Amino acid sequence: MATDTARLDSDGAATLRVATRKGLFTYQQQAPGQWQLTRSAFIGDPVSMLLTDPRSGDRYAALNLGHFGVKLHRAEPGSDQWREIATPKYPPGAGDGKDGEGVSVEQLWALSPSGADRPGTLWAGTIPGGLFKSEDRGDSWQLVESLWQRPERSEWFGGGYDQPGIHSICVDPRDSRRLLVAISCGGVWETRDEGDSWRLLGEGLRAEYMPPEGVNALAVQDPHCLAVCAAAPDSAWIQHHNGIFHSADSGVSWREISGVQPSSFGFAVAVHPQDPATAWFVPGVKDECRLPVDGRLVVTRTRDGGDSFEVLDSGLPQQHAYDLVLRHALDVDAQGRQLAFGSTTGNLWLSENQGDHWHCLSTHLPPIYALRFDPAAAA
Repeated sequence: MATDTARLDSDGAATLRVATRKGLFTYQQQAPGQWQLTRSAFIGDPVSMLLTDPRSGDRYAALNLGHFGVKLHRAEPGSDQWREIATPKYPPGAGDGKDGEGVSVEQLWALSPSGADRPGTLWAGTIPGGLFKSEDRGDSWQLVESLWQRPERSEWFGGGYDQPGIHSICVDPRDSRRLLVAISCGGVWETRDEGDSWRLLGEGLRAEYMPPEGVNALAVQDPHCLAVCAAAPDSAWIQHHNGIFHSADSGVSWREISGVQPSSFGFAVAVHPQDPATAWFVPGVKDECRLPVDGRLVVTRTRDGGDSFEVLDSGLPQQHAYDLVLRHALDVDAQGRQLAFGSTTGNLWLSENQGDHWHCLSTHLPPIYALRFDPAAAA
């Protein structure tokens, strides 16, 4: 059992949690412009995903311990104790669809709560491409067989990892039965009956890494990250391997947004929780290099649904920057004012004015895999 090393969060304090290659770190806002590292857990262990459940205040941390496998821990509200709970596992006989042999969870890549009408229900996405559901706060998990058994799964392949993976799970705040799921590389999938049936979406997405006849094939698209607007969930954004895409019809069709400078390539996207036309991205050099364009670290922001973009660089390094920002390492708070992002070089930045200016919280963390602001309901 892992134990936090510092005090519990103060009531009402803005809280940012950072999952890294060597532990989980918690920052708290002491005053405007002043943040302090107040807690740490799992020091030395890779933390691949984290979640603070807005319905209950439960905190979850997923670990990838290599030889010892994937582990999942939960901390109760108001407690500084972490307890290991069940980890999603493939049932016996769940072959990989290729050679018929069994599969195992290589990484827990997504954790999402269901709606308020489904207390205790969680969703998890894994590598290799499995979606799991828990109805008891993670004490047990079941593979969603209806998606795993889809014939299109034979077309999926790894995007960066050797195997495909589910990294984005968006539960519709209007209807807990409806989910959008994004897979690298396996496209965008929708269920309207809590996983009993699925349809493959993505008209307008483009995969230029495929042969010409397969560029528009839906089951091979590589959405690096999928995010929806909480107040207007019909508006969805994708940072795709081939650029930035926006949907105004719940993910059925997508419009490619071209000409974004300095680049439309990247991994992360964050959407304003009340304004569906506002979104942030962290651009980089495409494919082989995976670093900021011309060594300048910037964030791009649109306020008009992608018709125009601003380049936000105040407070960010403008030369010799080598920061890669992974798909879960950018987040916006529940009010849409504060943003944070971290990089694989261990740098952590925060903005308290929607990205107009950034200040650095740390230059010496381990590589950052994911970060999240605590939701207001659980602060």
